[in-house]
Amino acid sequence: MKDEVVLALDQGTTSSRTLAFDRNGKVVASAQREFTQHYPQPGWVEHDGEEIWESQLATLRQVLDELSESGRKPIAMGITNQRETTLVWERATGKLIHRAIVWQDRRTAAFCETLKEDGREPSFRVRTGLRLDPYFSGTKVKWILDHVEGARGRAQKGELCFGTVDSWLLWNLTGGEVHATDLTNASRTLLLDIRNQQWDEELCELLDVPRQMLPKVLGCSRLFGEWEGIPITGIAGDQHAALFGQECFEVGMAKSTYGTGCFLLMNTGRDVVHSQNGLLSTVAWTLNGETCYALEGSVFMAGAILNWLRDGLGLIADAAEVEPLARECDDTGGVVLVPAFTGLGAPHWDALARAALLGMSRGTGKAEICRAALESIAFQCGEVLTAMEKDSGVQLTQLRVDGGAAKGNLLMELQANLVGKTVARPSCLETTALGVACFAGLAVGYWDGLEELAGLLTVEKEFLPEEKGSDHDWERWRRAVAAVRHLAEDGDL
Repeated sequence: MKDEVVLALDQGTTSSRTLAFDRNGKVVASAQREFTQHYPQPGWVEHDGEEIWESQLATLRQVLDELSESGRKPIAMGITNQRETTLVWERATGKLIHRAIVWQDRRTAAFCETLKEDGREPSFRVRTGLRLDPYFSGTKVKWILDHVEGARGRAQKGELCFGTVDSWLLWNLTGGEVHATDLTNASRTLLLDIRNQQWDEELCELLDVPRQMLPKVLGCSRLFGEWEGIPITGIAGDQHAALFGQECFEVGMAKSTYGTGCFLLMNTGRDVVHSQNGLLSTVAWTLNGETCYALEGSVFMAGAILNWLRDGLGLIADAAEVEPLARECDDTGGVVLVPAFTGLGAPHWDALARAALLGMSRGTGKAEICRAALESIAFQCGEVLTAMEKDSGVQLTQLRVDGGAAKGNLLMELQANLVGKTVARPSCLETTALGVACFAGLAVGYWDGLEELAGLLTVEKEFLPEEKGSDHDWERWRRAVAAVRHLAEDGDL
């Protein structure tokens, strides 16, 4: 078994990756390919679904070539993916009828507001654990059916398939034989009752989504199908996979993933905890017939802020320059960045808010703006963490972190200080891919159970809080957030 590995297909918002893990949870081969981001209108974000598939397949074949050279054999593969991103394709041909509408897209904000005004949100909150927000898949499906000629009629006849990215990859890997998803991805659609784990007829009717186009809902660790003789035995949305990969197996354990966005999840066990503080209730995973739930706070802009500094403002040539620049100053000089480029997620849930850089003076330079960018990530996560403790009644002592932006020591230092918690960064930051590899490996007996998995991850560095964020710092952040929301309400943005 020493030459056997498990593959993880990690399909993200900006790139597709494939990684191979050995029994010790070590990455022994990997490949990555970026793909195009499309912004057809302000607030709209789209991907080419065919490009997603082609980029993912290219990385898979590249890793297999690398494994072949080293004599290693893949015995299973898992799929983890950017959640909520929505695709609709023809059942007979596999041809997409529209570009994928990405989770960041806000085009259905007005429809969500209409449903709220009609008093529909409580029904969605109780059954799905989610809020009525354009973030989720259900309203995106409706938009495609409303705007592609003849689509609704074809969907009602069973001629069209809806899927999140996991379903789309599974469909292509199995040559169109399997139209399915797992419970974690299904729980992000606004269409699934997370308690009985079934598509909800009334919610489907409210969003005008025909049930004939919905995928079959399965557990996270089981046989889904196969590709070229390799069984596909694990599927989980990226944040759920990261929670599992971070070994947050016990109730009250929490992780924060600093990727394109930032997502904090806390294990709540078998209980669905309904938030009173702007968080989501979601499925954490389903394993061996048992479902674990979680509280989640979704921050839409984290690592993407650094890309904006590079691509939008041209302040830097590479994201790696942000930390050295930010360390050139001791504070921001009063500058606050509220990165509501695609609205605000938890705990505010304001789809109309837009980004603003506030408090600048003639002395403001690159260093202050870069530091404000890092602080904005830490403040957003801090808000979510506070809400999470209130909802759960658990006072966290440690926050486990992962994701590309978690490599930055300054951001982790700022995070620890702002929330007054120890931040633990593992030696392997690929916890999303590791998590779904674990689901896939458990299904084929590569690992025996949770006790064996608990030894795979080691802490590389702990960031201890030197001083908790001051009330003044937090008040300045809250005033800045209120300012951008006020402008949006007045129609000035």
